[in-house]
Amino acid sequence: MTSPPNGSSPSAKDPAVPAVARGRAAAMPFIMLTVLIDMVAVGLIIPVLPHLVGSFTDSATHKTLWFGVVAFSFGIANFFGSPVIGALSDRFGRRPVLLLGFCGLALSFFGTALAGALWVLIVVRLFGGAMQANAAVAHAYVADISAPDERARRFGLIGAMFGLGFIIGPALGGVLGSIDLQLPFWVAGGLAVVNWFYGWLVLPESLPPEKRRPFDWKRVNPVASLAGLARLHGVGWLVVVIGLSGLAQFTLHMTWVLYVDQKFGWGPRETGWSLFAVGLMSALVQGVLLGRLLKRFSPRKLAVGGLVSSTLAYLAWGLATEGWMMYAVIGANVLGFAGASAIQSIVSNAADEHTQGQAMGAVAGLNSLMAVVAPIVGPSLLALVSHLPKGDWRIGVPYYFCALLQAMATVLAIHHFRTHRAAPAPAAAGS
Repeated sequence: MTSPPNGSSPSAKDPAVPAVARGRAAAMPFIMLTVLIDMVAVGLIIPVLPHLVGSFTDSATHKTLWFGVVAFSFGIANFFGSPVIGALSDRFGRRPVLLLGFCGLALSFFGTALAGALWVLIVVRLFGGAMQANAAVAHAYVADISAPDERARRFGLIGAMFGLGFIIGPALGGVLGSIDLQLPFWVAGGLAVVNWFYGWLVLPESLPPEKRRPFDWKRVNPVASLAGLARLHGVGWLVVVIGLSGLAQFTLHMTWVLYVDQKFGWGPRETGWSLFAVGLMSALVQGVLLGRLLKRFSPRKLAVGGLVSSTLAYLAWGLATEGWMMYAVIGANVLGFAGASAIQSIVSNAADEHTQGQAMGAVAGLNSLMAVVAPIVGPSLLALVSHLPKGDWRIGVPYYFCALLQAMATVLAIHHFRTHRAAPAPAAAGS
């Protein structure tokens, strides 16, 4: 099938797409706003979900246990669902699958707010995890509209939206949660609905029909999806690198609040400011500095530099003896915030224009699997040292573990890049 003479994609004729969306060319500002709204909605529930789980039990032990079950249910559903959603976007286009994801997210948030029992909450989180692969589809959207040499910088802009979302969302969620525990979920659901309307009325399609491919169930089970990702030219061991880095990152997420409380005696206010600093640094590096870094370093060198920087950051967080040191490490870890976008661009460039959704879905599924493992590993390691006095260097054992994971990832990445030439760049999809 060929494009019409006016240069628009055949999807522009789709009567199901509003005229205002049909008249727009797919571009970064549209998807950046979509991701920002999505991440603010997700970030809203972070400060209150553990407390909502705790409202169903009077036991602190049971609260921890059931929060782990809730986190596991979302992660395992997302692990199986992300490759399917990604492949569906290769078949039907990015826009309708994003709209489906916004609907699923809204229903998940509203269902969580209405949940009257733990089993209902678990079922709702299973549904939400299976439906929620917006990040993977958004990265595929960016790959559709970007030349290969632009992808790392543009993935950085998407990462900046993630950072901004996690600055605004948790802060607003904490304020709303202090008013009513269910209120952040209602607001988050409302934002998801707003995103659906924005997507329906404004967001253009990025994948024209001639670049789509049939859906195949054999390719979308998570094991086959990861195996297919590893077989892409130039990826190989990077699948393991992504997995190790993801496990380190999610272990950090699972232990940060408990760690800074146990190590420095920080309360919600101090913890909130530290998370604000992380989000701000992520947005600054990926939204402003990444383009300049890519002018000086190739994505491969930036990926290795990011892995080395993150290894040292985890080690420094574990060894920190004063709270201000945590902020100093956040500020010094510039390359660590940039490395993930560089690796993402390498994987994206290895996939062709027909398989971007499946490739990004496989990456999202792998990260979801690590999000399942981290709640088991991280708190367990911290529990081993919970008897130690505040300030003891041994309390940092979860971050020594993270540093070990990152060091292993660094060695594998260096070995991979030395033994594999860079993947040939696919044809540019447009700017």
